[in-house]
Amino acid sequence: MNDDEIKQGGFSRRDMMRVLALGGVLASGAGGLLAGAKSAFAADAPKRGGKVRAAYESISTSDTLDPAKGSSGSDYIRFFMIYSGLTQFDPSLTPQPALAESLDTTDAKTWVIKLRKGVTFHDGKPLTPADVAYSLLRHKNPATASKVKSVADQFADVKATGPNEVTITLTQPNADLPVILATPQLVVIRDGTTDFTTAVGTGPYKLKTFKPGVTTVGVRNDNYWRPGKPYLDEVELIGISDDAARANALLSGDVQLINGVDPRATQRIASTPGYAIQETKSGLYTDLIMRRDNPLTGNPDFVEGMKYLFDRDQIRTAVFRGFAVVGNDQPIPPGHRYYFAGLPQRPYDLDRAKFHLQKAGAIGAAIPPVFATSDANGSIEMAVLMQQSAQKIGMNLQVNRVPADGYWSNHWMKHPLGFGSINPRPSADVLFTQFFKSDAPWNESGWKNPKFDQLLLAARAETDEAKRKQMYADMQVLVSKEGGIGIPAFLSLLDGYDKRLRGLGSIPTGAMMGFSFAEHVWWDA
Repeated sequence: MNDDEIKQGGFSRRDMMRVLALGGVLASGAGGLLAGAKSAFAADAPKRGGKVRAAYESISTSDTLDPAKGSSGSDYIRFFMIYSGLTQFDPSLTPQPALAESLDTTDAKTWVIKLRKGVTFHDGKPLTPADVAYSLLRHKNPATASKVKSVADQFADVKATGPNEVTITLTQPNADLPVILATPQLVVIRDGTTDFTTAVGTGPYKLKTFKPGVTTVGVRNDNYWRPGKPYLDEVELIGISDDAARANALLSGDVQLINGVDPRATQRIASTPGYAIQETKSGLYTDLIMRRDNPLTGNPDFVEGMKYLFDRDQIRTAVFRGFAVVGNDQPIPPGHRYYFAGLPQRPYDLDRAKFHLQKAGAIGAAIPPVFATSDANGSIEMAVLMQQSAQKIGMNLQVNRVPADGYWSNHWMKHPLGFGSINPRPSADVLFTQFFKSDAPWNESGWKNPKFDQLLLAARAETDEAKRKQMYADMQVLVSKEGGIGIPAFLSLLDGYDKRLRGLGSIPTGAMMGFSFAEHVWWDA
């Protein structure tokens, strides 16, 4: 979409940047990588036709077609294949109009959205304001059990205010709304849909086959609202949880695109003729979760001591082969406009670790094992490094390696000690709302802090950029010093691909072009 098209839609790039100046969007990490990607493909006219098979690292029987229930990257890929959102991220993480032709507001609280005309669902029915209202408001209903209820609770009302117009009224101003509306779970479904054994959307592909934990096949939607797209006849998404097996599937030609390349395998793929690596610097992090509902792991001294056990430089270089930057237990990555650089870097310090862990009663005592899985990038290797450090101070830390299949539904957040893996979020508000707000379903450690919650609400409504930045800095300090998670590093996203797959770039919200590769790529055989 070019600038003229955006301006015709009533929401110019200048308007968007004004909103984003308030909203705070991560725009770093994409430029250098994408500059290369764009120039490489600029001379190539996209070709129509062909089938592509992609292998994602996590796939399970809990895979879903219900946007409200989606919680994994494979779900997000599926949603962006079949459905469309009101907005959609471009490579700079600027939300662009999608099903929304324009978004207008004067106070960041009441937003008037003009819908794109002529959009039809896969069954031929036209897109209506009622579809949008239903799609957004269902996340507020506790019976829906939406993964983004804490985000959707901001919607005070969503209603049709014209034949092609929807008005969203928020509980309080939030300049981040265009960013929020690009969230994978907030794609638009048909009004009244309750049966998700199949899926009917307005997205680039129609659902052909869906077998949870096995395969998803989409075929081109010839009536897609974005003219000329998609290019492929068919896309199949499969799951291969083992990193080595996924790389082997790529190099053997069984699949043409994989995510989650083990940093140790990057050289092997890049040096094989016909194959390449796409690196996307991002806010992805693997974190150690210390649950507050356990008397030991919820002890502030235990939490502090465990954070000193992270040898962060070793994690960056040995575990991630340099495809990472050191973290400081704050969830906003370096380079983000709201990253607070004033926090002193927490060092690897066995003496301080021993002091705090001894105070917590963890030295020489039986402590819960730490759960790790190959699907939480680097968590097994990090757990082993921590185990070795713990031994040096007389603490017996056991590592419980768990298969990737079912980890997120059976183990994540369900043990006193375990690892999580959080995909990049495009805004500080969305990240903090989903993972740190006291009542958020994905509040991993169960950390509750009224001051944090108050700052979160205040920051949303604050239109003074300097004040908003200070609020987000204060929130990062609270999470780093008091929160029940440890973040040792921010990871680059590493996709491996067959070079005949063209048009692949970086959108730093996630792997495989922010989970939306299917709309953008073509096959040049």
